This record gives sequence, C-alpha cells and structure tokens, in this order.
Amino acid sequence: MNESVAHFLADLTVAVHILALLFIGLGGFLAWRWPKLVFVHVFFAVWGVLVNVTPVPCPLTAAENFFRHQEGLGDLPGGFNAYYLYDTVIPRSLLPVVVVVALGLLVFSYVGAYQRWRHRHEDPAAHRVRLG
Repeated sequence: MNESVAHFLADLTVAVHILALLFIGLGGFLAWRWPKLVFVHVFFAVWGVLVNVTPVPCPLTAAENFFRHQEGLGDLPGGFNAYYLYDTVIPRSLLPVVVVVALGLLVFSYVGAYQRWRHRHEDPAAHRVRLG
C-alpha cells in the first residue's frame, strides 16, 4: 500500500474514532430527537466501556495501527486514548472527574430521551384532561 494512502487512511481512522467517542459520550441526546437511536447508542456505550476496562481490542485502534504499520510506524503508544487524549486534551489527573461527568451526561440524556418518548406516546385524551 502506498505510504500516502496509508497516511490518509490512518488520519481518516482517527477522525472516525473521534466521532465514535463523541457519539458514545453524547449520543443519548440524539435519542431525544430520534428515539430508536438509543439502541445503537447503548451498543456503542457498552462497546466503549468494554474496550476501556477489559483487554478487548478496539477495532478502530487496530485499523489505525494497521495503517501506521503500512507507513513504517509502530503501534499507537498506549492506545488511542493515551496517545491522542490523555495529557493532551484531558489531564490524567482529571480522568475520575471526566468519568463522573460522562456518566452524569449519559444518565441525563437517557432520562430526557425517555421523558420525550413518554410524552410522545401519552394518551391525548389524558393530556387534554390535565390541561383543561
């Protein structure tokens, strides 16, 4: 594989990885508008937890490592999060705070998605009685 093609594909993999992380963190809010998306988000969230707390490898990190090897580079030192995020975007000392905030956002987004879903599926007659 041409090194410039491998470099482009490695960069593209990084971009997809960042989008996946954003979806894991904030995708529950998209379910406020598109409720069925919550099922996709649950899959991504569980996958995100698995690859961060178990030895299960992330396929996006594996793909980036493959393209890096095509460029003559080695694996990402420490993995995606350690290489791109920790001490660059997020200080390691704040990781416990980030985890708590992320879990809070997740719970808030799911409660909001449920409330919006429930409101959409409420009996219209019961709604009129309450208003009236």
